[in-house]
Amino acid sequence: MKKTKKQKSACCDRRRFMQTTSRSLAALSLFNIARPSMAAPNEGGRRRNIVFVLSDDHRYDFMGFMKEAPSFLETPNMDRMAREGAHLSNAFVSTSLCSPSRASILTGQYMHHHRIVDNQRPAPEGTIFFPQYLQKEGYQTSFIGKWHMGHEHDDPRPGFDHWVSFKGQGTYFEPELNINGRRQTFEGYTTDILTDQALSWLREGRDKDKPFFMYLSYKAVHYPFQPAPRHEGRYEKEEVVRPETMANTERNYQTQPHWVRERRYSIHGVDHMETGPYDNDPVPSFDDLYRGYCETVHGLDENLGRVLNYLDESGLSESTLVIYMGDNGFELGEHGFYDKRDAFEESIRVPMLAYAPGWIEPGSTIAPMVQNIDIAPTLLEAAGAGAGAAVNMDGRSFLPLLRGESIPWRDHILYEYYWEWNFPATPTVFAIRGERYKYIYYHGVWDHDGFYDLKTDPHERHNLIHVPAYGERIESMKSQLFDELEASGGMNIPVRRPQGERLDQRKNRR
Repeated sequence: MKKTKKQKSACCDRRRFMQTTSRSLAALSLFNIARPSMAAPNEGGRRRNIVFVLSDDHRYDFMGFMKEAPSFLETPNMDRMAREGAHLSNAFVSTSLCSPSRASILTGQYMHHHRIVDNQRPAPEGTIFFPQYLQKEGYQTSFIGKWHMGHEHDDPRPGFDHWVSFKGQGTYFEPELNINGRRQTFEGYTTDILTDQALSWLREGRDKDKPFFMYLSYKAVHYPFQPAPRHEGRYEKEEVVRPETMANTERNYQTQPHWVRERRYSIHGVDHMETGPYDNDPVPSFDDLYRGYCETVHGLDENLGRVLNYLDESGLSESTLVIYMGDNGFELGEHGFYDKRDAFEESIRVPMLAYAPGWIEPGSTIAPMVQNIDIAPTLLEAAGAGAGAAVNMDGRSFLPLLRGESIPWRDHILYEYYWEWNFPATPTVFAIRGERYKYIYYHGVWDHDGFYDLKTDPHERHNLIHVPAYGERIESMKSQLFDELEASGGMNIPVRRPQGERLDQRKNRR
């Protein structure tokens, strides 16, 4: 990625996993068609309000309450959400890239189904976003922040009664916002301004006789990391501990694929010592990069707190479900990377928190593996929407898990990333990640694949792909991966023709 004994074993494994996959798909289909609906998700008969907060490039472990977090990182509001609500400790994305991940959140589908495979492509005509179902259920909906599906397009999208957004990646300062079709430039820090817009809508812009759904989508903490001026230098005296897989040593790289060795110490595969053909933006010093990331996370947390405080002070918390998550992870030196896209843990795992006083048991830790494709069916069920709304979704609702119920759940997740013509440093990747083992297939690269034991090697230092003792397990996971992709239509990669840009123009496509 004879009839010999090994071949016979592989065939048996394939049949066994085909049977397992068929049962899993049938169960998932049955779940989508006949799952129980939360008929009365709120006391008093009023349907639950929903606030979904999304950040950009926020790693799963950079929250203050996490034991892996930097000792100096301050995220009191995320810590509070975990303490007074639930921490979904094994949350993943199905594609670790801005636009595809955001499309999976909004559609409940894998990338090979929604077909938004890069950061420039708009949603295909006819794409259904789950807030459209909420509108049919009588919800008033709003979108505030980064959309980023259709790079230069900031016009209102279907499913939202109120719209505040900007083009592409936007900026950290002085943003130009499209507010319901009219553009206006604001002075200040974008994270603060987006929160101002969200609070203004909650206070004055919505119909208070209707349940509401608010999607607040921050630019932070996307690279290049830029904290608010009030936080710049906050951690400048703090010691930065470098990840153990960052060092360029034989111990770290002797078993890793060649492409991993060749692209380390780069942003998007761009060397930090000299400009390459795809960019001229060298990586700053590691310590400055790391501290800037933490300072930007702190400002993000501060604004999350502003939203939570308003909900509490207004009494809305009693009838509102708040979900916080990141759109993908980000490597800060792990394997020598400063990026996402790949299938290593720091790239595919994301923070996810849920807060609903009186509805979610405080201090809950949800251990089963959830993904971005599960957000849409979860929020639809929280709204009491009919089961038919999620019938074409790949994900499933984890609302019962938040409510403390024990239900059958997946024991693995699938991951896909298609090679981008304008960021060629990362190959096409398919992966299957179980509770202990991970298999990664690199398509079209004359290289070797990846296989890791996450229990004994959580930092993925040792690629076990050529260790004979794991041969049968590797073949079984590989068969399962491709059986499930094939059954789901994931073998049909929706590549597109490049837009005619020269190599020297690609630096603008970050």
